[in-house]
Amino acid sequence: MTTTPLQIGQKIPTFSLDATNGQTVTENDLTGHYTIIYFYPKDDTPGCTTEGQDFTQAYSDFKAENTTIYGVSRDSIKKHENFKSKFDFPFELISDPDETLCKIFDIIKLKKNYGKEYMGIERSTFLINPEGELIQEWRKVKVPEHATEVLEAVKNVKN
Repeated sequence: MTTTPLQIGQKIPTFSLDATNGQTVTENDLTGHYTIIYFYPKDDTPGCTTEGQDFTQAYSDFKAENTTIYGVSRDSIKKHENFKSKFDFPFELISDPDETLCKIFDIIKLKKNYGKEYMGIERSTFLINPEGELIQEWRKVKVPEHATEVLEAVKNVKN
């Protein structure tokens, strides 16, 4: 497994992770269409819920652009299933407890909360082209308007 973070223009390396709906997602699932992978810190927290709802609201627009969406956190499949069901997300959530994808995309960063430091997921989004190559990234994402910004980027890349 590579420890070098993925760079723009590079293909997604081999991986296999469990996702909601009993699915297993591999690098092959990221080809043949555009793919959005968004990393968020924790299921059922305010910012993560809003982000998921924003991608849900834009879901039909992403579909119209031949774009698949995956949400990723370190939470368990059981937590993901509950989160997805509670908010009726139309896309799958990938469980990454061993930080496989987190390491590929280099999104585990030192964070601070109430004076405590810990290693956690830096909210980030990545756009992958139909060949399975990373073509755009957003790091240190602020949730408001983010899904709209990503959708515009997909439209711009295709035109």
